Parts: sequence; C-alpha cells; structure tokens
Amino acid sequence: MQFIDQARIAVRGGRGGDGIVAFRREKYVPAGGPSGGDGGRGGDVLLQADANLQTLLDFKYRRLFAADDGVRGGPNRSSGASGKPLLIKVPCGTEVRDCRTGILLGDLTEVGQELLVARGGRGGLGNAHYLSNRNRAPEKCTEGRDGESWNLQLELKLLAEVGIIGQPNAGKSTLIAVLSAARPRIADYPFTTLVPNLGVVRRPSGDGTVFADIPGLIAGAARGAGLGHEFLRHIERTRLLLHLVDAGGEDVVADLKVVEEELRAYGHGLERRPRLRVLSKVELLDPAAREACLQAMRDHLTREGVAAPWCEPLAISAVSRQGLDTLMAAVWSALEAENALAPTAEAAVPIIGTRDGR
Repeated sequence: MQFIDQARIAVRGGRGGDGIVAFRREKYVPAGGPSGGDGGRGGDVLLQADANLQTLLDFKYRRLFAADDGVRGGPNRSSGASGKPLLIKVPCGTEVRDCRTGILLGDLTEVGQELLVARGGRGGLGNAHYLSNRNRAPEKCTEGRDGESWNLQLELKLLAEVGIIGQPNAGKSTLIAVLSAARPRIADYPFTTLVPNLGVVRRPSGDGTVFADIPGLIAGAARGAGLGHEFLRHIERTRLLLHLVDAGGEDVVADLKVVEEELRAYGHGLERRPRLRVLSKVELLDPAAREACLQAMRDHLTREGVAAPWCEPLAISAVSRQGLDTLMAAVWSALEAENALAPTAEAAVPIIGTRDGR
C-alpha cells in the first residue's frame, strides 16, 4: 500500500432547498391561504478519525467532497427533507488546515473524533412565512442558501510514543523489526526506509507501545538533501526519541552532531524532546573500541550540557540482541517519568471546532 501523508481536498456543504409559493385550495375550505413549505437544510461535511486507516491514499484519487442538497418545500406547509451529512473518514493523527491561511482547524487524534469542516446551507422560506394582516395572499418565497465551501490541507502525523531516528543505515529498521512484529525493508545500503514504519512493542505490564521508525537524516536535510525533513512531522507527537548512531561509522560524534543539527533546523521542539542516545551495531567492534566510542559520545554530551540520565549512551546490537533488555528498561523508565516527558502543547491539546468557533 502506498504511503501518502499529505493531501489537498475541497469540501462543500449541501445547498439548502428552495421554499415554494403555494395556496391551499380544498373543497369546503374557502379561505385556505398560503401553504408553501420551507426547503430542507443542506447536508454538512464532517471528518472522522478511523483506526483502520493508515494513509491518506484515498484522497489522491478523489479531491472534491460535496454533501447532499436539501429538498425544496412542498404544499400544505410541507418542509423539504434535509440533505444527508457527508462523513469523510481519515486516519487517526490527521491535522486539518485551511489551504489559504494555513490556520489549524482541527487535529483528529482519537478514534471516532469528528470535525465539522463545511456547514450546509439554510433552506429557503415558503410563502406561508410571509402571511400577515396586510398581505393575506403573499406570493413571495426565498431560495435556499449555498453551503460552505473550503479548500483543506490534510497532514498525517503518526501517533507513536517512541520515535527512532538516526542517519541512514544506523540500524533503525532492524531494531523495530526485532522489537515488534513490524517487517520494514532492510538492506545493506542507505535509504532502504523510504516511509515511516510503525511497530507495537509489548510492555512488561502487557500493554502495547507504538514505536515509529523514521527514514534516515543526512547533513543538509533541512535544505532538501536526501529525503529532507519530509517525514520528521511523524515524530512531533512522540514522547521519547531513540537516537541511533552506527558503531561502524568513521566518527560517531560527527554522526551524532549531524542528526542533532537537523533536529534543530526542523524546530517544533524536537531538539528539546527527551532523547536516548544509542550506539548500534556494536557487534562490529571489539570491547576496547566500543568503550572508546561510548566515551567519545559521553564527552560530547557533557560539553553540550545534556543532563543525566540522557547523557549516558547505551550500546546495543539488534542482530545479536545485545543490550536490548537494558535499552527497553531505559525506555520504559523514561516513559514513566511524566515530569520529564510532558508532551508539547500542540501535541497535548487537540483543536476541535470550526472556523467560526461553533
């Protein structure tokens, strides 16, 4: 299945039905009077978060979504039927923005959560509404109003508690494959991960925690090099980052700095997000070389002013499963430290409403 995490759509509420001019003419009713009914209201357009969807692929082939129009009124003061609302299902974690202004209209993070994005038009009034002492036979009615019409930008940000980041070939996909049932593409060349991968890792308590494997970052990603920052939006909601550094690289500190620089360039508070630094692929090193790499990382983090316990790097090998128990113990401990891992305001407070606040 193709992974699409951005889409633009147009939504339009249904048009209200027209009111009509009609008069009651029945036997034995000499003064029936006006009886034109009102038109029905146009249907609304709503977005709903659905746990069964993982991508915005559906919106690649269909861009316009319009709700049903209301039905015109009938005689004998019969009101027309209202148009059926249109419910559009989107993946959980979808942000909705106005294309013209970029204003965030809503953030659908919970299953079943709904967002009204276009109201249907009001139905017109029949001539029965214009009956008065001065006008006993009004021949006036009004047309239904058009529904709201908007162009929307949909952006999917995956819902995961732990994000795995690092340079290409740092072992991110191998790690998530070992820890969970996810089966990402793994090969011995860079950029084998082209889209984010999600995996559910079982906690000791039995609950599941979602991990996200993000495509690798290289120097200059902020300027579009490699895959750029295209997928960093998917770790904006994470509470903890696992920063993997390849033990087989030429300079582990230089590799560490590259990703740190790209997180700073991207912004959104990612550089301040709690982060465990992990030296991966340690099976490639002898014990002395491994300790030298870990000490170099410690010295760098100390110079950067990183506070404990985040300044202590961990060493793992996903292939031989070395150090995974220690890593997972650190992850569970970090996730339980709520004071240190308070989510950002944008991630914590979903904005649900419409443009006019209704």
